[in-house]
Amino acid sequence: MPFLLHSFLVISKFPCNLKAFPCNLKTMSSQENGSPEYPTWPEFKLPELLSTDGVRQVHATIENEWDPLQRSACQTAAGRALWKHAVHDPLADILAGETYLKSLHEKIKKDCVNKAREISGVILAVRTLWFDSKLEAALHSFDDREAQVVLLGAGMDARAYRLSCLKESNVFEVDFPQVLQIKATLLQAAMDSTNDHQCLMMTAKSITRVEADIRSDDWLEKLQISGFMPEKNTVWVLEGILYYLTDSQATKVLKIIADKCSVTHTVLLADFMNKPSTSLSNSIFHFYSDWPDHLLPSLGFSHVKLSQIGDPDAHFGLLHDPSNLFNKLRSLPRTVQTHPDDGTPCCRLYLVEASGSPNQTIP
Repeated sequence: MPFLLHSFLVISKFPCNLKAFPCNLKTMSSQENGSPEYPTWPEFKLPELLSTDGVRQVHATIENEWDPLQRSACQTAAGRALWKHAVHDPLADILAGETYLKSLHEKIKKDCVNKAREISGVILAVRTLWFDSKLEAALHSFDDREAQVVLLGAGMDARAYRLSCLKESNVFEVDFPQVLQIKATLLQAAMDSTNDHQCLMMTAKSITRVEADIRSDDWLEKLQISGFMPEKNTVWVLEGILYYLTDSQATKVLKIIADKCSVTHTVLLADFMNKPSTSLSNSIFHFYSDWPDHLLPSLGFSHVKLSQIGDPDAHFGLLHDPSNLFNKLRSLPRTVQTHPDDGTPCCRLYLVEASGSPNQTIP
C-alpha cells in the first residue's frame, strides 16, 4: 500500500546505472599496468535466525499475502542490511527476509562485475543516513527536552531500536495493522534468539504502534488516542511515503503537520520526487513536487532546507566517482527535466527538512 517505506526507487525503478561503491571497500587499486582493479562485494552470509521455522513462516506469509508495495518494505530493510558498512541496523536482515537479501545481493555483485560507478542501494543508504542525522539534530534543537517522534508509514523501520538519540523520545509508528503485527513478531523473534540479536534492546524511551491508514481521515485521531500529545515538541518522519499518495492526500497530510507549528516546535523530515521521477511508474507514484521548498512555506512552515543526493549533507562518503549520476543531476538547474546530453529524464529525489513554531515568521 502507498505509505510504507519502499525501495522501488532504490533498487528497481531508477535506471540500472544507479549504483555506487561502498566507502569501506577500495574502489580501485593500481595494477602493474596502471589500469584500475575493481573489487567484488563481500559474499553475503544468511543469518541463522532467518533459517528457523518460525521466521520462515512469517516471511512466507509476507510473500503469499502482502501486495507488492507492502513487500517493498522488506526490500528497504534488505538495502540497509547489505549496506551495513554504512548503515548500522542490526535488525534489518531479519526484517528483510531471505528473498530480498539474496535478490539485492545479486544486483550488487553484477554492479561490481560491470564496474559501475554507483552500486544498487546507494540512494537508500544515503537517504537513511540523512534521515538519521537530521533526526538527531532536530532532537538536539529541542534543548534535550522530552520529545515525540512520529514515523508515518513506519514499515520495517528499526530506528527505535538502533538510535541512541531517541533515549528521551516517545516514538510512534503508524502503518497498516498487518504490517505492524508482522513486524512485531519478527522483532520479538530477534529479541528471543540466542544469536547476535540477543543483546539488542529498544533505544527509544518508548514505542507505540498505531494501526492506521494515513490516507483516511481518522489517522490523527487514532494517533492521539494512542498517547500522542499535540502540545509536545515533535519530529515527523515521512521517509519514502509521499509519492505513493495522491496529490490531495499528500497535501492534506503535510497541512495537518504544518498546522502543529502553531501549537509547538515542529520538525518535518521528508523526501519528495520531482515530476520526471513519477514517470518511472505512473501506476505506483502519484504525488510529486518540483519545488518542495516553495510548497512547504505555503502550508505553514517557516524554515525549509532542501538537499539532493550528493550534496555535502547527503553524501556520507558513499559517492566516490565525481562523474556519478547524482553529480550530473546536481550540476543542472532544477528547472531542467530532460538531460541535455542523452535525453533521459532528470529523476531527482529531494531530501527536505522543514520546521516551525508558535512564534515563527513565515516568509
